[in-house]
Amino acid sequence: MPERMPAPGGRGRLFRTAVACAVLLAVTAYVALRGLAGHNDAMCTVRATGGRDADSDTSGASHDPDTTQTYELTPVQAANAATIAAVGAQRGVPERAVTIALATAMQESQLRNISHGDRDSVGLFQQRPSQGWGTVDEIQDPVYSAGRFYERLVKVPGYSRLPLTVAAQRVQRSGFPQAYAKHETNATLLTGALTGRQPAALSCTTGARDLGEPGDPKQVRKRLVREFGREVLADGSGALTAGQARGRVAHTTAHTTARTADRTEAEPAVSLPAHGGRQGWELAHWAVANAAGLHIERISYGGLEWSAERSREGWRKAGTDDAKSGGTGRAGGGAVELRLATGH
Repeated sequence: MPERMPAPGGRGRLFRTAVACAVLLAVTAYVALRGLAGHNDAMCTVRATGGRDADSDTSGASHDPDTTQTYELTPVQAANAATIAAVGAQRGVPERAVTIALATAMQESQLRNISHGDRDSVGLFQQRPSQGWGTVDEIQDPVYSAGRFYERLVKVPGYSRLPLTVAAQRVQRSGFPQAYAKHETNATLLTGALTGRQPAALSCTTGARDLGEPGDPKQVRKRLVREFGREVLADGSGALTAGQARGRVAHTTAHTTARTADRTEAEPAVSLPAHGGRQGWELAHWAVANAAGLHIERISYGGLEWSAERSREGWRKAGTDDAKSGGTGRAGGGAVELRLATGH
């Protein structure tokens, strides 16, 4: 007796069921990978409008939206990128060197401090202990690995005038030297924010992370000094304990209320002196990139503020409910003020 064939409608239902299962598996895998990569709905965005400069754009005028560029990355990637830029600032390298370093790390590790790679390669730049870059532990320290990259880059004659792929290749000796080129646009955009040239250009959303864990001013200060150098705190008093903050308020005005003092007591803070708008935005963007890891709840600079509570609104005018859109607000001024989570 011939084998009975399934009805056409049955075959259709089987096919649709198979497709639905495949889509469900793909979505599940995507969500799982985002979680493993540290997304958890928290993302950072670099948004820069052509023509803005932190040391010259003080008019508050709007800019042509057609020239706006954006680049998205995770908070983990942003924090690593901020470290690379900060180490460049400590070493006094030009902006082009930071762009080359960021593009290299984008290609080599996707700006992730990974513990594996080709042969014995590890870290942000996939440097190899066997090739004299340092020990595995040293290379997996982002400050060390970024410093070693710059150390070799500045020895390349005329590196700042070379095509990015050529400059990066002379440091890395990669088997795929042209691969660096595809990251140049995003690396340039990210450099503009992290070196402070583009004001209010980097913002991060907090996602589903717990905001209740307290921040530690000493830890913030330690990270800043290690990445930017001791000069970043000027006289060394960048971190304010609750008592110091309360004392500063008391000396400033005789009308401080008990309520204000109590609030200050509960809000550990760090105040960072900024010598010009560019350095101010360099520090402010570093703080945004590290807000999740260092439990920074609010960052204020140049008449603008970013807060974890309203992170999806990006930088806003300080003391108002108006969300900031690109190009508004003063470019810089005063100190960069960081308020840390209290853990309450």
